[in-house]
Parts: sequence; structure tokens; C-alpha cells
Amino acid sequence: MGTALESALARHPLALAAAPRAEAAEALAEAAASLTPRPLSASVATLHDKLGANRGRQEWELEINAPLWLPRQRDAHMALGASTRAEVRASQQALRLQLAGELREAWWAVASARNTEQLAQRRARTAANLETDVVRLFKVGELARVDANLATSERLDAQAALASAHSERLQAEEAFLTLSGMDAPEALTPESTAAPSHATPIAHPQVAADLAAAQLARDRMAVADATQREAPELALRMVRERGARGEGYASALAVKLTLPFSLGPRARQESATARAELAQAEGQVALQERRLLQETAKAKRELAVGQQQLQLARERLHLSTDTLVLAEKSFSLGESDLPALLRVRAAAQDAEVALQREEIALYAWQSRLNQSLGVLP
Repeated sequence: MGTALESALARHPLALAAAPRAEAAEALAEAAASLTPRPLSASVATLHDKLGANRGRQEWELEINAPLWLPRQRDAHMALGASTRAEVRASQQALRLQLAGELREAWWAVASARNTEQLAQRRARTAANLETDVVRLFKVGELARVDANLATSERLDAQAALASAHSERLQAEEAFLTLSGMDAPEALTPESTAAPSHATPIAHPQVAADLAAAQLARDRMAVADATQREAPELALRMVRERGARGEGYASALAVKLTLPFSLGPRARQESATARAELAQAEGQVALQERRLLQETAKAKRELAVGQQQLQLARERLHLSTDTLVLAEKSFSLGESDLPALLRVRAAAQDAEVALQREEIALYAWQSRLNQSLGVLP
């Protein structure tokens, strides 16, 4: 199942976006580690009197602007970059587990459909052989026509069930192919049940992803609280000028500090949005932990019930098989009629179907238990 999981992950749109998201997170962290919140900027200006007196007045001005971090703002941005990287990694692990759950369901759906088709094929062969024997006995006068009709009806029912099982098997395999991008393997082996040590909710990939999302929201709120105004700017300005043609140039150097006012409503809006995201993320963590505990408890209960039902199905099949042997012997000796034989045979077939169904259901619940514990295939 691991190979199918990797194939499904390689095709999923969110997985394809993982590399660009990781790149964006790295860029955010690099920006937070820089000396200024925004890149430096430079401006050049010139002034002359050519359109007026044209005495040769000339002035050149060069200004370099450097934005400055606000108090606590740089640390908040660095923490945001780290939590963004962590959230990207955690979300990818959660996506892997989500696909594993879908794949597990598709895996056992294929197994169930294949088993149903195999049993339907066996029933169809048995019904055809029975019809051949009954028609032969009818032709020699040892059985009535009604018995031949019953045998033919049983063969037609078996063929109809086989056609339906064949269609369901193809549908299940197509669903598996769509999900994983590969054909379902011939042997669908069951998973081993995870050890109890895997039952720690905080280690579950989905819980870890929710915790990472909560930390990301917390760091976004810290950035919003630390950014109550636009970044101040420190400017270095150099001026060279002359009053008229033939005069020498004079130089001047100036320093300018720009302090923007508070962002006001915009800052409050960003802070409130960040607090809402944090409250939602923290609530999601608690909800996810409760849901996983419920799913784990349900899977354990169903697994225990499945083991009991499997044992009962084995006993039922053993009893039905013994009864069928006796019924076939009785029919061959003329001690019982065909309807009685068909009833016993149908009961034996139902018992065999029930046994196979219980086995697959038990394997499926083993996979669901692993899924609830966050164990990957």
C-alpha cells in the first residue's frame, strides 16, 4: 500500500503545491532576517534654470531611504517565518495521512468486490453443473419438468449476480486507479494493528498540523500587534549645487527621519482578524483531538466485534458445509427433492459469503484503527 500512497501523493494538487509553498516560507524567513523590513530605495533629482534666466544654475540631489524595524516587529516576523515553515511541513504530513485513509477505503473496497465476484463465479459454475445434471435426469424421466425449470432459474440468477459483481469489481478498481494512478495489486494484504504506543493524540499528523496552524495564527497576531504603524524611514540626502555658470559647486549632507502615524482602524482590523484565526485554530485542535479519540475507540470496538463475528461465521460455514454434503447425498438417493437441495446450497453459499465478508471487514477495521492513530501504511 505504501507504493500506491506515494503514487497518489505525487498526483494530488496540494502535494504539487508543496514545493512552491515551502519556497514561499523560506523567502518569508529570509525577509525577516534582513536588516530592513523593506528594501532600500534611492532617488535622484536635478534642478536648473535653462527655461528661465539660463544663468547656469545647477543642482543635483541624491537621497537613499532605509526603512526601519519597529520595536518587536523583526522578532515577530522571524517567528512567523519559522512557524510558516513548520505549518507547511505539518500540512504535508496531514495530507499524506488523509490520502492514506482514502486509499485504505479504496483498497478494501477492491478486495470486497473481488471476493464477491469470485464467489459469484463459483455459484454460477455450480448452478450450471446442477442444471446439466437435472436436465439430463429430466430427459430420462427421473425428474419432473418443474425441477428442470428450477435448476435453470437458479443458473440464470447466478449469472445475473455474476454480471452485477463483475461491474462492481470494475468500478472499485477504477476508483482505486483514479485515486492512486496505478492498478490495484493482485494480492491485497492486510495491515498489522498498530501498537498502543501510537495512541498519543499530539503525535497524530492531523493534530500536529492543527497545532502548527494555531502557532502560525499566534505569530500572525504578534506581527499585527507589533505593526501598529508603517515602518519609519531614515534618509541620507546629499546635495551639490552652484548659483551660476562659472561658480564652483557646493555640497551639503542631510539626514531625515520619517515617523508615520498609527494605522488606526486598519491596524485594529488586522489584529482582530489574526485573533479570530487564532481562536478558530485553537478550537480546531480541541475538536480534532476529541474526534480522533472517538474514532479510535470506535475502531477498537468494531475490531473486537469483528473478531467475534468472524469466529461465528467460521462455525456457521462448517455447519452449512456439513449440511450441504448430507443434502446432496439425500438428493442423489432420491430421499429429498430439488427445492430442498437448492435451499441448503443457498444457505451454504450465504455462509461462505458471510465468512469472506467478515474477514475483509476485520482487515478494513484494522486499517481504520491505524488511520485513527495516525499510522501511515
